[in-house]
Order: sequence, then C-alpha cells, then structure tokens
Amino acid sequence: MKIQLAAGLLIVASASTAFAQDIIIAPEQETVIREYVVREKVAPIELPGDVQVTVGTVLPETTELQAVEAPDIDTQYSYIVVDGQTVLVDPGTRKIIHIMK
Repeated sequence: MKIQLAAGLLIVASASTAFAQDIIIAPEQETVIREYVVREKVAPIELPGDVQVTVGTVLPETTELQAVEAPDIDTQYSYIVVDGQTVLVDPGTRKIIHIMK
C-alpha cells in the first residue's frame, strides 16, 4: 500500500513538473514572433507586484494581452512585453508559456 501511494505521488509530481516547463518554440517561430513584436511596437507593461514573470504563472484578467497575428505561426499565442522581454501567453488559460530573452 505504501509503495503504491509513493508511486502515485511520484507520477503526480512528475506530471506537475512537465506542465510547468517551457513550451518549445522553434527558432524560426521565435524569429517571426520577435520581428512581429518589434514591428507592432507594443509598449511594455508593469505587472502587479505579486505577479512573477515565470513559466506557468497565470496573468490577472486586468493584464491586456496582445495577439500574435503572424501568418507564419500556426499556433495561437498572445504576448506581453515586460522588462524588455517578450512573454508568450496561452490566451485560453492566461498562463505564461514561454519567455523570450
């Protein structure tokens, strides 16, 4: 019984870790997104003090997301610019999925 419980907790912990990892963005996609963001000239924003810019963080509803509308990108992303970094966000969950440095 203890072994099964420990194995179950290990599986749950592993799954949680996997969901918190960066989404892999191909270098070509990152280049297209970076060029799009520069072209759009979106002003950087300041997040509330209790919100950390880390993969997996859910952004508050008050944070205005910008859509990536680049024809070369087949996945729907949104983004914000914070402290000189482009932060990709899943628009459905508002979770940070990738931080471009």
